[in-house]
Amino acid sequence: MACFRSVFSTRFPQSHRLFLHLASPLPRAPAHTTAAATPQPLFFIRQINMQAQNVAARLSSSGFLHAQGLVGGKWTDAYDGKTIEVRNPATGEVIANVPCMGRNETNDAITSAYDAFNSWKKLTAADRSKRLRKWYDLLMAHKEELGQLITLEQGKPLKEAIGEVGYGAGFIEFSAEEAKRVYGDIIPSPLPDRRLFVLKQPVGVVGAITPWNFPLAMITRKVGPALACGCTVVIKPSELTPLTALAAAELSLQAGIPPGVVNVVMGNASEIGEALLSSPKVRKITFTGSTAVGKKLMAGSAGTVKKVSLELGGNAPCIVFDDADLEVALKGTLATKFRNSGQTCVCANRILVQEGIYDKFADALSTAVQNMKVGNGFGEDVVQGPLINEAAVQKVESLIKDAISKGAKVILGGKRHSLGMTFYEPTVISDVKNEMLISREEVFGPVAPLLKFKTEEEAIHMANDTNAGLAAYLFTTNVQRSWRVSEALEYGIVGVNEGIVSTEVAPFGGVKQSGVGREGSKYGMDEYLEIKYVCLGNLS
Repeated sequence: MACFRSVFSTRFPQSHRLFLHLASPLPRAPAHTTAAATPQPLFFIRQINMQAQNVAARLSSSGFLHAQGLVGGKWTDAYDGKTIEVRNPATGEVIANVPCMGRNETNDAITSAYDAFNSWKKLTAADRSKRLRKWYDLLMAHKEELGQLITLEQGKPLKEAIGEVGYGAGFIEFSAEEAKRVYGDIIPSPLPDRRLFVLKQPVGVVGAITPWNFPLAMITRKVGPALACGCTVVIKPSELTPLTALAAAELSLQAGIPPGVVNVVMGNASEIGEALLSSPKVRKITFTGSTAVGKKLMAGSAGTVKKVSLELGGNAPCIVFDDADLEVALKGTLATKFRNSGQTCVCANRILVQEGIYDKFADALSTAVQNMKVGNGFGEDVVQGPLINEAAVQKVESLIKDAISKGAKVILGGKRHSLGMTFYEPTVISDVKNEMLISREEVFGPVAPLLKFKTEEEAIHMANDTNAGLAAYLFTTNVQRSWRVSEALEYGIVGVNEGIVSTEVAPFGGVKQSGVGREGSKYGMDEYLEIKYVCLGNLS
């Protein structure tokens, strides 16, 4: 019996180092041109689909494809026997059936994590570091299999998926190194007979709710620092992409991370979420997903006053000034807009171009986008895969329809791809206005909306005119302007002359309604620590 899906799994999160290598600009593409939409021969499509089936079979036979949850170190079915179908978005075929877990399984996972916490936190930082380093080594040793698994269940091109494995594993490596550098303080005392100490201690059991768009990296970015600090975790991956999480959990066991330290449950999202929120044993919730769900989790955490880290939706502006290096701006815009088929929270959602180069930039962007190859992620030279499901396609269609009805023009694409399923043509639209829905909502698809501005002040105002504040980008060769605009933008992340900014060594997170807290870097470690002040008196 299939389990229903809930808003708890809806995601809109993150970036990685893979760069899209696209052809150099050619003469302008004709208006409303079909982008890379030449129908492929049926036998070729069947061949690619067969390849995906063979990959799934090979992963299954090698024991790399798990189809059970992980509770207390044991692979577990749903207690009532219910399952969820995990489908390949490129073909619609079922890859596996995983358990549809709920409140009871989650409570047992919480108990396992709570029991394991008492021993895991007592290990030395050096011991935890060694085990995390071993986990990193195993992730990298199996990057090909993990990449194939990501492509199977999420749809992104294989090269991009393997790139995600390296990016995601980097958080485990960084956390292993930082585990040994969680330092406290000695504060100079105002009284001679006292000594004042500050200790940093793990917060406890962490509930980690992760999205489908980066099924490995969004887990490691949370679990790495949590484990390094001495916390234990209950992971709730998206029911759309649970297989990568399960494979990573298996490798954590092989790395010597004790049973119960890492638990994975999936299924009835509302029941799982309620169990995590209501349990006093869970001391922190970390979530990557939509702003609407983040607000619910924040409110639900108030009952037991949990710590929360929320990385929520974005509405990233990409500002191209008329003094920008056009080649650098084009390259950066393509990278930030079209990776993962536009399904990241830091994708350029609005491309603001200064009026002096607006037409020239639109020409160059349209031509480059026209050369992008769309297809099954296992296909050769494919740079854009499918959207995650039918609902994602319908959202893109509704936003484009609204924009056209209000005066926007489709330069390129603008419709479903000839491949069918959830493939959508890479799209460029011009004459977009700030009041259109496509400027106000996160697109989460391969659509580049172009807006025109006149002055620097106008660009800053347009960029900040949103409740979101996750990532922003700007392209200029003027150093003074780069500082002025970076400081004026109300965003947690700013890329200057660069479209790929996420890395494990820098803090990732937003302001306003894009969330609270930071992930990655030394600042991300603090999210999993409590500060304890100790006053030692009467020493005279």
